[in-house]
Parts: sequence; C-alpha cells; structure tokens
Amino acid sequence: MTDYDVLRVFCGPNGGYGNELGVVRDGSVLPERSDRQAMAAKLGFSETVFVDDPERGVIDIYTPTLRLPFAGHPCVGTAWLLDVPELVTPAGVVGVRLDGEFSWIEARAEWAPPRTLRQYGTAAEVDALDVPPPGEWIYAWAWEDEAAGRIRARAFPGRDDGIDEDEATGAAALLLTDQLGRALNITQGRGSQILSAPQPHGWVEIGGRVFLERQPER
Repeated sequence: MTDYDVLRVFCGPNGGYGNELGVVRDGSVLPERSDRQAMAAKLGFSETVFVDDPERGVIDIYTPTLRLPFAGHPCVGTAWLLDVPELVTPAGVVGVRLDGEFSWIEARAEWAPPRTLRQYGTAAEVDALDVPPPGEWIYAWAWEDEAAGRIRARAFPGRDDGIDEDEATGAAALLLTDQLGRALNITQGRGSQILSAPQPHGWVEIGGRVFLERQPER
C-alpha cells in the first residue's frame, strides 16, 4: 500500500470532529489518474490528495468516484501539512495563510463545484434532516445567530459513493460566503467548525483547525 497521511480538517474548538483527509505526499508513486482514483476509492475518505510537487504545492484531488479541480477541506489540510505559501490546483492558484491554530486558504467561488444551497428556518430543522436520496449535492443551512454570522449546516454529496454526509465542506462554505457577502462561523456535521470571510475582487478566505491523525513510518 502506498504511504499516506490522514488529517482531520475543520476540527472543533476542542480538537474533535473535522473531516478526514488522505494525503499521498509523493504523488510520483501513482502517476496515472486511474490508479489514483482506485486508491481514493479504496481509502474511502470524502477526498484524497496526491502531492505532485511539495515545494510548489502542486496537488491533485479525488473523491471515491471522481477527480476535482478544487476542493476546500483538502486544500486547507494539505496547506497545513506542506507549510507552503500557495497551492496549485487545476482550478487555479490557492493562497495559503497559517495563523496560530487556524489554517486559511483563499480561493474563488467559481472554482467550487455546483452545490444546492438550501436555507432552513432554524438550526433544529437542519439537525432533524434525513439523508436525501442521491442525485443532488445539497448544503443545508440555517442561521443560529444572524447578527453574529453563526450558521448551522450539514452537507449531503448525493454521489452514491458511500459518503452520505460530509462532516465539513470548505467549497460549500465558500459558495455560501460568496452568496451572503459576509464573514461566517459555521458549525457543520457533528461538531466541525469552518470560518470564512469575503475578500476583495471576488476572493473568499476559508479557515479551520487541522490535526494529524495518522502518519506513515518513514
């Protein structure tokens, strides 16, 4: 088996929760897309990253069933792991900023895959949702405290690939931040935390805590 790290990205204040991410630091061991896709499917994380140039931050991102030009929690996690000033994705160059306990990326809403942003009246309604049938990528959200920018959210990829609900989803948070045009503090899934803020010229910052869960022996 190819060596890989496992991170948890967008962890809660106590270090719990977060969305797991697999990172293959030496992407050259699996240069073919078909082999990368097969490994991502075998690992079963919502996303797996292959690093093609650790110094320049060139990365390649896969779900269990498809390749993504950009994704939020893989970029935040890989930026923290590599400690680089930027990441190069097929969608574009992602800015990186490490600030104490939070790792930040700066990206554009048009890089994110399409999502259905579905607002509910209360956080309790979001909590009570059942997993919808496959077919539509739904980001269900409600204000917890609109004045403070606090949001409750859950994410349902709808891909029928074994990931019924994403614990934390940076790309959807990016789209919601761009739509609302204000800084947000999002509690997603069982207890993950995502921070976001719009930036000039159509950019959005997304930040969260990252913890290393598993590191291969070297």
